[in-house]
Amino acid sequence: MEKVLEVKDLKISFDTFAGKVHAIRGVEFDLYRGETLAIVGESGSGKSVTTRSIMRLLAKNANVDSGTIMFKNEDLNKKDDKAMQKIRGRDIAMIFQDPMTSLNPTMTIGKQVAEPLRKHEKISKKEAMNTALELLRLVGIPDAEKRLNNYPHQFSGGQRQRIVIAIALICRPEILIADEPTTALDVTIQAQIIELMKDIQEKIRTSIIFITHDLGVVANVADRVAVMYGGRIVEIGTSEEIFYNPQHPYTWGLLSSMPTLETQDSLYAIPGSPPDLLDPPTGDAFYPRNEFAMQIDTEETPPFFEISPTHKAATWLLAPQAPKVTPPQEIVNRHQHFQKIMKERELVQKKLREV
Repeated sequence: MEKVLEVKDLKISFDTFAGKVHAIRGVEFDLYRGETLAIVGESGSGKSVTTRSIMRLLAKNANVDSGTIMFKNEDLNKKDDKAMQKIRGRDIAMIFQDPMTSLNPTMTIGKQVAEPLRKHEKISKKEAMNTALELLRLVGIPDAEKRLNNYPHQFSGGQRQRIVIAIALICRPEILIADEPTTALDVTIQAQIIELMKDIQEKIRTSIIFITHDLGVVANVADRVAVMYGGRIVEIGTSEEIFYNPQHPYTWGLLSSMPTLETQDSLYAIPGSPPDLLDPPTGDAFYPRNEFAMQIDTEETPPFFEISPTHKAATWLLAPQAPKVTPPQEIVNRHQHFQKIMKERELVQKKLREV
């Protein structure tokens, strides 16, 4: 598979009045053409900071302490803002969580969708508007031609998110970063937006980085999943490997905490709180919350152990000398639950295609 992005040893900190926050602590991953990589984890785990660093959209108090972000054989960390402006929107685009804050309330939808094309391509206003119209139709805006001159407040939340997707896709970027694009939407609209993204991905072969805390969404959208905790990726593998053969105790916790019809009265919660990244703990950052933690977890950061050519996890439980640990019963119970989810979503997608 063709590699379109390679992130190596990325470390990012933020200068605050309380001290230096070590937000990203050695993140590494690859992205391949046409695939969807989901990045999951609790709030504060570093998901959004990691992806915003790819776009070079970090706050002014951010420091890229080390690492490379290779795109088209060039390190994005070495590019100045002028060079990045040519890449943003054209080669790498981003869909943000709240469509209402992503859209200009004083500008018509047609102009907003056409704007990136006018900026990056030598194209007339008429040609740009025609392309914008095509994109609005592609993302499923009804009566798109009549609505080109409408404003954001005249659309529903689901329609606004579709418009944001159209803006991101109008230059046919090689990489699309979706930062929790379905969080503010109801479950029916979520399913439609996910199906839309998958359909468009098939048509233009873009690669997607999908950020979410909802593993239920991940099950149906991602080819591979990277689990983040405490500013690091702690497990990465195919969707099937993460859901059916998880190896890191934090991944066990995330999967166990997913609500099901059977667990409404006894929803599992990971004990404790995420680490304080002003003073990151020595060793495995998850050890204070890990019921299977060993002495070495408090002393040394675990390396990645390979489970398969596509699956690895950073936990000392995979070391040859570690005691054998059985995953929690909640994980075992969810195998059948995930199979049921997948079948139900296949039926939902089939119905959506028929609409």
